[in-house]
Amino acid sequence: MATRTQSRQSNRSSTSGGASESSRRSSQRSAFSWGGDAGPLLAAGLAGAAVGIAANYGRKFVTQAMSGISGDWDEVLATEHDMTLAVFDKMLATDSSQTWKRGMLLMQLTHALDKHAHEEEMVVYPALREAGQATEADQLNGEHGYIKTFLYELGQMGPDASNWLEKVREFRALVAEHAKMEEEEVFPAFKRGLDEEQNAKITSLVNKDGFWAA
Repeated sequence: MATRTQSRQSNRSSTSGGASESSRRSSQRSAFSWGGDAGPLLAAGLAGAAVGIAANYGRKFVTQAMSGISGDWDEVLATEHDMTLAVFDKMLATDSSQTWKRGMLLMQLTHALDKHAHEEEMVVYPALREAGQATEADQLNGEHGYIKTFLYELGQMGPDASNWLEKVREFRALVAEHAKMEEEEVFPAFKRGLDEEQNAKITSLVNKDGFWAA
């Protein structure tokens, strides 16, 4: 005859086993079942991701279209030089009371220089090295490092700093000299050695890189 303790243990085991089985089934339904409410939630998540991706591509197309840049790779880069120097001029036209405008212009300048540097560092400078102009490519690439330093320093000092305009003016001079060397010396010499197919390939690669960096 079973004792009271044995009966309690037997009942506890039976109840626990039933609860465990029920919990396991519930867990399996929630973790692995695609029925019930999971379908609409999954569809909503996928739709949201699709909208986000489409918006990102749309932004890139709009950014590229608004730039209005066309032509061979060297013409594209020269136009970007001019657009960047124009941002500098807007910065230099501000005063210490226009901190918000200075901050916005610095953001615009940073994006423009990042995009431009990526095009050159990922396409043009490697092509220069391949064509035997490694010295020029390395010098220009090194100057990009100083450009990033200026961006960092302007960000750290803040738009209300007393020497902000002085730093911007010094920065502009560096970028203008860098652009002049590319446009008047390095790029023309490099382009003269390209045939039509090679020139078209570099143009395509610069435009493609510019799209992804936009």
